[in-house]
Amino acid sequence: MNLLFILSLVIYFIHIYIISTRSLHMLQQNRYNRGYRYIKWILKNYKDNFLNLNLLFFIFILTIFNETLNNISAYLFIVICLFLTYVFIRERRKEVAKLPLKYTPRIQRLIITNSLLYLIPILIINLVYTSEYQGLYYLILGILSFINYFVILLANFLNRPIEHLVGKHFEKKAKSKLAHMTNMDVIGITGSYGKTSTKNVVYDILSAKYNVYKTPQNYNTPYGLMITINNFLDQYNDYFIAEMGACKTGDIKELCDLVKPKYGILTRIGVAHLETFGSEEAILNTKFELIESLPSDGIGILNGDDEKQLNYHLKNNCDILWVGIDNHHVDCYAKDIKLTYQGTSFKVKFKDDKKEYEFTTKLLGRNNIYNILEGIALGKALGMKITDLQKAVKLIAPVEHRLSMSKYYDINLIDDAYNSNPMGCKMALEVLSMMPGKHIIVTPGMIEVGAKEEEVNREFGLDISISKVDEVILIGEEKTKPIYEGLMKGKYPKEHIHVLNDVMDAFPLMMKLKDKETYALLENDLPDSFNEK
Repeated sequence: MNLLFILSLVIYFIHIYIISTRSLHMLQQNRYNRGYRYIKWILKNYKDNFLNLNLLFFIFILTIFNETLNNISAYLFIVICLFLTYVFIRERRKEVAKLPLKYTPRIQRLIITNSLLYLIPILIINLVYTSEYQGLYYLILGILSFINYFVILLANFLNRPIEHLVGKHFEKKAKSKLAHMTNMDVIGITGSYGKTSTKNVVYDILSAKYNVYKTPQNYNTPYGLMITINNFLDQYNDYFIAEMGACKTGDIKELCDLVKPKYGILTRIGVAHLETFGSEEAILNTKFELIESLPSDGIGILNGDDEKQLNYHLKNNCDILWVGIDNHHVDCYAKDIKLTYQGTSFKVKFKDDKKEYEFTTKLLGRNNIYNILEGIALGKALGMKITDLQKAVKLIAPVEHRLSMSKYYDINLIDDAYNSNPMGCKMALEVLSMMPGKHIIVTPGMIEVGAKEEEVNREFGLDISISKVDEVILIGEEKTKPIYEGLMKGKYPKEHIHVLNDVMDAFPLMMKLKDKETYALLENDLPDSFNEK
């Protein structure tokens, strides 16, 4: 075996290590294939994932049938590995990942398993190496690189027994710790939309009086809750706010069995993640697992403007507090809402209280009023004074990527770039429309709404056409066809529709389209997932 061949294998392994970071990133974002999310993502984005420059590896088919090329195959292989690695790094630098790959212990274990899966064929090739089959060896390695997303999936599958044991260890540790924290109560928050926003709002409100800890970022899985409990909770916490995510029926019940919440908040219920749940009924039943897990002396907070929640037959005898905006037959509702680009003001009316209380907040959008009402209702039930609640609401800080304001040069960005949903899109358009100056929207539309994806995106396009939007920038020619159809149905002028395949190209385009005063709404899902190349 010659040194050039060995060098080519070393370069190949480095190439694999680098490109595997994207596969691991997508696996992590898709909850380690929980509910088959990762597989669905691979298949849904098969063009981007497989019809790309990695096809260059198949040039080595020629080396099998052409003996003269066999002598230069090592050089070709090294050049292709280096070229593809360079292109990959360049493209990754362009991406703006709101949730970058976290090198958790689980990811580190996956890296080890993935490395072994690639080292084994490399070692076998070294053992059986003969120069006449060099081209075939390269072809095999090229195919393994081409199917890297599936190799990572295999690594994830092989690691399941280890992860099960690790999970059981941390679960036992977390339950034991919670059992000894008798002075602390748990507040669970779930729903189709607004979980993280509500968590942050409730945290800011309760922190005005109590020592509160919340799950960081999107730590809303069993692992996320265990990490939070084991590493961050302490004996001085009065309340622990646990955000609870779900991909399938039983997921919320599993989380409730872990943390035993006394209080539960259910945000709006819709079609988000319909693709993984399978039906709207399954979503509804799963979200209510939180409220139905509460003890008899617990309190559940529900949304009185949500027909699904109003019509649900609750199988629990805990106290229920209803909040609303349109529905005034609730325990706590908002009225006289005034929205400006500086924030929101509204009055709150409580059941059995003749007074009305004025609240102001920096937060934008109707959805945030629901979040605040849920925090106010819980805070009042826990003994907070109205004056303390008013001060706390005024100080709530906007959450990144959820109708938060920022600047891109002289363009005012309304960043609503977290998982989009039909209701959230409507509210974001409402916020954009009330801003002064020129209005631009940048969006790839909504994903993870299953069979209704085309329908809701077509409706979104129609909503845009009747809103005060001057320029529309669509990200992904294929994905955004339903939005385009909706725009056409609403007779939106074609010359003001711009279709791009990479979200990063939208920013220089906005600079060309901007006016003296411009507001641009970023209404989309994770950039890592939706770019079309």
